[in-house]
Amino acid sequence: MSKYSREDIIRMAREGDVEFIRMQFTDIFGQLKNVAITVSQIEKAVNGQVMIDGSSIEGFTRIQESDQYLRPDLDSFAILPWRPQHGKVARLICDVYNPDGTPFVGDPRGVLKRALKRAADMGYSFNVGPECEFFLFQTDEKGAPTTKTSDEAGYFDLGPLDHGESTRREICMTLEQMGFEIEASHHEVAAGQHEIDFKYADALSAADNIMTFKLAVKTLAQKNGLHATFMPKPVFGINGSGMHTNMSLFKDGKNIFADPSDARGLSREAYAFIAGLLKHVRGMAAVTNPLVNSYKRLVPGYEAPCYLAWSASNRSALIRIPAARGQATRVELRCPDPACNPYLALAVCLTAGLDGIEKGMTPPEEITENIFAMDDAARAAHGIERLPETLREAIDAMQADALVCETLGKHVTAQYIEGKKREWDAYRTHVSDWEVGRYLVVY
Repeated sequence: MSKYSREDIIRMAREGDVEFIRMQFTDIFGQLKNVAITVSQIEKAVNGQVMIDGSSIEGFTRIQESDQYLRPDLDSFAILPWRPQHGKVARLICDVYNPDGTPFVGDPRGVLKRALKRAADMGYSFNVGPECEFFLFQTDEKGAPTTKTSDEAGYFDLGPLDHGESTRREICMTLEQMGFEIEASHHEVAAGQHEIDFKYADALSAADNIMTFKLAVKTLAQKNGLHATFMPKPVFGINGSGMHTNMSLFKDGKNIFADPSDARGLSREAYAFIAGLLKHVRGMAAVTNPLVNSYKRLVPGYEAPCYLAWSASNRSALIRIPAARGQATRVELRCPDPACNPYLALAVCLTAGLDGIEKGMTPPEEITENIFAMDDAARAAHGIERLPETLREAIDAMQADALVCETLGKHVTAQYIEGKKREWDAYRTHVSDWEVGRYLVVY
């Protein structure tokens, strides 16, 4: 049931002193795009008649088939609080359609919608609560970003040590104006690192919220003379940024992951969902951890998960089951990072879990020990594999996972793999400062 009609959008835009509307969509690599229109074009916009040139968007279409249309999700209408309050700017999140009226297969939002339909056909709705981490860095005299911070705070510290506290508070207040329910915000482990958690939502809304969140964080940081980055590992030797992803399935209003009769309070479906994630998580890694830099975070010693295991309490495991039970029972996947395309990441997480349920998979034994403290022999004795160690390894694992490729579809899979191979080759052939410092004099 939609919250707004086309007439509502037209009325709210005109009565709200809106002058510009951003028609937003996301490319396959998770970059937010938009076409800005004046309010005089609002009727054209709500009728899905705003066109884009898809051949100009990486991973979309070829030059000979470039015309595409933006169809707005009317319930996504929001006024951007950081823009002028006279002559306001609003946004509508859009799906991408072909000229013949069919959904464009390369639209990431459409990929998630197809995965959600698969869940709905099984009687399930999928809820997601993301935990997004980011860094706030200083800028230089020219306004260019640095990796410097005057912040001396640590986990859960507050001002005056936490110099980003005021910006973090402004971000929270701005997001609440846009309808977010902020559950918590705090300083993270590393200097300059922050986390803001917002309430779980249905998966499509959660993905939309992640994209809005990243835009708001970057915009408000820039306004305050700082640079915000969702790069997974911007500084060597300190913790990187993750996006722990909490997931639950509901059926007829009831959380099907909960079972009070089980020793851990988990249902058969919850165990199967965990098993499905573990089966496909290596094939999903190129999506959940999409950058060369992502794999600099996924190393031992910095709290990021590296090994394929699950636990109801152990934070060194890839999959953790937080303590809350009943309707709040959820599965937390700890490897995704905030550079991922949330539409694609949530789609592959969902279908991996559903695959576990459909096939009645059983997860391996819970690991309650600190996996980071184990040596290779101990991990091998427990049958614990590890995540891919490089983007190249993740690409290979993705190509070998039929379910992940099927979830993304042929178009997205081909374009995504091609783009990531180019990224890997650019990295592989680049001569870094580390190499020059290590080898130039010695050899």
